[in-house]
Amino acid sequence: MSEFGVIVWCVLGLLALALIVLVLLGVRRSQLRRTLGTFDASLRVGEGRWSSGVCRYADHSLEFLRWLSLTPVAAYRFERTGLELKGWRQPTDAERPRLASDAILVELDSPQGPLQLGMSYGAYTGLSAWIEAGPVAGVGTWRQAP
Repeated sequence: MSEFGVIVWCVLGLLALALIVLVLLGVRRSQLRRTLGTFDASLRVGEGRWSSGVCRYADHSLEFLRWLSLTPVAAYRFERTGLELKGWRQPTDAERPRLASDAILVELDSPQGPLQLGMSYGAYTGLSAWIEAGPVAGVGTWRQAP
């Protein structure tokens, strides 16, 4: 086989591999979006960079999975007991390109530090209800009295 033939087969192999990865990312995204208890979100921890993905409610935590990842393991996991809702606001002009067009910014405190979630207002109402749905302070161990 000539050198040109080897190069052509290598290029075709790389293109096939890239196509397989794109299909796997599309299947993963579709599966994550259809799963009950998930919502599209953008996440920024502290003053870090924005990451696009999906949040899902677990038994005692909120998990964030990145869109551009093939791993089934959450990139971030925030314990429900450690999340404190600070409020929401409209994104600034500088933040808007990193978020969905209808997104609001939700500000939270967590043991990992302050974080922001860009999400729809409907997803925000679900998140705030989920965070506040634990027992009254002092009853059980879910939320400790200040």
